[in-house]
Amino acid sequence: MAQGTVQVTHTGTSRWRRRTGEYASLAAALEAAGDGDVLTVAPGTYRENLVVQRAVTLRGPEGSPGSVRLAPADGVPLTVRASAIVQDLQVEGQDAAAPALLVEDGAPELADLRIVTRSASGLEVRGGARPTVRRCTVDNPAGIGIAVLDGAGGVFEECEVVAAGQVGVAVRGGAHPRLERCRVHHASGAGFGVTGENSALEATGCEVYEIKGSGVQVSSRASAHLTDCDVHRTTADGVTLDTDAVLTLADCRLHDIPENAVDLRSRSVLTLTRSTVSRFGRNGLSVWDPGTRVDANQCEIHDSTGDYPAVWVSDGATAVLDACRVHDVPDALFVLDRGSRADVVDSDLSQVRNTAVSVSDGATAQLDDCRIREAATGAWFRDHGSGGTLNGCTIDGAQTGVIVTKGADPSIERCTVTSPTEAGFYVSAEGRGSFHGCRVTGSGGYGFHVLDGCRTTLRKCRTERCARGGYEFAEDGPLVEDCTSDESAGVRPVAQETVVQTATRTTGLLGSIPGQRTTEAESAPAPPARTSKAVLGELDKLVGLQSVKREVRALTDMIEVGRKRQQAGLKAASARRHLVFTGSPGTGKTTVARLYGEILASLGVLEKGHLVEVSRVDLVGEHIGSTAIRTQEAFDRARGGVLFIDEAYALSPEDSGRDFGREAIDTLVKLMEDHRDAVVVIVAGYTAEMERFLSVNPGVASRFSRTITFGDYTPEELLRIVEQQAEEHEYRLASGTGEALTKYFTVLPKGLGFGNGRTARQTFEAMLERHAGRVAQLEEVDTDDLTLLYPEDLPELP
Repeated sequence: MAQGTVQVTHTGTSRWRRRTGEYASLAAALEAAGDGDVLTVAPGTYRENLVVQRAVTLRGPEGSPGSVRLAPADGVPLTVRASAIVQDLQVEGQDAAAPALLVEDGAPELADLRIVTRSASGLEVRGGARPTVRRCTVDNPAGIGIAVLDGAGGVFEECEVVAAGQVGVAVRGGAHPRLERCRVHHASGAGFGVTGENSALEATGCEVYEIKGSGVQVSSRASAHLTDCDVHRTTADGVTLDTDAVLTLADCRLHDIPENAVDLRSRSVLTLTRSTVSRFGRNGLSVWDPGTRVDANQCEIHDSTGDYPAVWVSDGATAVLDACRVHDVPDALFVLDRGSRADVVDSDLSQVRNTAVSVSDGATAQLDDCRIREAATGAWFRDHGSGGTLNGCTIDGAQTGVIVTKGADPSIERCTVTSPTEAGFYVSAEGRGSFHGCRVTGSGGYGFHVLDGCRTTLRKCRTERCARGGYEFAEDGPLVEDCTSDESAGVRPVAQETVVQTATRTTGLLGSIPGQRTTEAESAPAPPARTSKAVLGELDKLVGLQSVKREVRALTDMIEVGRKRQQAGLKAASARRHLVFTGSPGTGKTTVARLYGEILASLGVLEKGHLVEVSRVDLVGEHIGSTAIRTQEAFDRARGGVLFIDEAYALSPEDSGRDFGREAIDTLVKLMEDHRDAVVVIVAGYTAEMERFLSVNPGVASRFSRTITFGDYTPEELLRIVEQQAEEHEYRLASGTGEALTKYFTVLPKGLGFGNGRTARQTFEAMLERHAGRVAQLEEVDTDDLTLLYPEDLPELP
């Protein structure tokens, strides 16, 4: 067969018209052919606009892909209006206003076609057409790759859009194609774009990548269902849903996306099943607006590359996570705005750099049987109207388990916080909340720490092995019923018909434990203020801290002599009272700060001398302006006393590009200047970190008179703390136990986890547990058995 000719093979039985033979043009061959005929096109370039209107087979020679080129100067190169078979051709379009291949009717089969064009669309399917398209490629850097429009459908198998100047696959006008094992890449605008009422796309085993825009875009009442698909390497969001869109993702993978992995708004609905979302630059799931909803089941969201929450729910939207995993992210779940809601069931939130669950601006979160691990904050209910329920959840290895602030009012039921470095449950700034059947174990701070003015309810809660104490309440404390601690015999029952709340204290193993509410008749009057001499006497009784005691006494002497000089009509040196405390945890910084405030009050320098202890979590907000408000509130609470900022260096992290800590510092410096006589500020933290903090904040450094360094306790000083604990709780050290303790503290590792005085108290507590286990086995005991602690009662070295 000569090049540039068409061989028509007649497969019918009619003898009335001979059609078999060669034709000089495609148009002539198509005119001559009838249904069922095969048109085999010889290699060459055909500058014709073809219209296939019969059920013929139009094909290039086998084994020569690309040898037949349909390339007219303008118009549509190939139009199919019948259930024909077209295969092994290269279609080239030149008309920017027309598709390269147009399917308008029938159920044709298109196979092994290569469409190379710079036109409006590469392959366009319209109206009632239902083609089956196999192993076809579209290269159209000027327009749409594949467009299925106006109620059309069809099946696309193993097809590839290698370039598209607009959407890779566009579905509009009620069309509903199905894609199987297709690839779309190097498109602009979107990989898949589905829009308009009744428009729908079904895709299985497909891949969308290298997209300048969104990977998948569904909008305006359209829907899509993707199964076993990959979406990755986009420049915009991975998946975008808008205006009543509906999308189902099953067994899909979204990854390497610089913006939101999924963003949905305006009443859109996403169902996400057994899918993974990873390596995203903003939110993994971003859910906005009333009526918008995400239902995720057995999904995994992990490895964020940005500084944004993995799941963001706001403006009245809803998110449901069931049996999901969220890990290695800055924040796991943020729920904002009244009407917004998140329901999380049987899910794991772990390795969260900041907050696992944040609820604010009137939003609600419900977590049931969830596990939170290795987060700075397990859950934070931030402000008035924000609430919800944590039910049967565990929080392990967080800095703080649950925080409730600014009038938030959640219900926390049967939750366990294990090994928090600070508090298990922390309530401040008039936070509320109810805690029922909750437990804190192994806290580096308090179990339950409730600050002034917080109307919190605790029922049947339990604390164990909390370094600073099981419970710490302000004077106007919470309602407490049937709560216990391993640090005392428990908390007394609530008196019936109680009238006021007080902070009645009972002494426990590791500090003070507030009692429960008492009547006015039962509450004792406040003790009179002590003299500076009496307070300094208490300071002198503290174990170790010799250099600290000298510094505090020198400050006290300067202030007292200055006051006497003023009384005598002489000039007094201006003593700056703000201090920097540096040293490791457990070295007595908070205790000394409290005594310092009391000394200043006894000398008339401060009105009250009370201590308000805060950290970064109390001062730094997440929105512009909120940090200044929080810092002002903390400063106001400390008026007339001492504002103690623990781990102050956290306000100025080394990588602080997007951090609001600087706003807290600036606000604090201004307040210290404007109200220099109202509050004494003490900043505290590790020595090296505090040196860096002061060096990068000269405005802060200039406000402090001196730095007092708290050294680590020696083994002998740690022994003395244990001896004090034993004496206080009516125990004695047997012969040889003191020497064993000294040796124990000498070889005990002194890494970052070493707690100094806290370690000594924990060691004493462990000795009591081993002593109890030993004595419980004795049938008869005497006073020595009940009080003597032996070397074998020491815990094992870690």
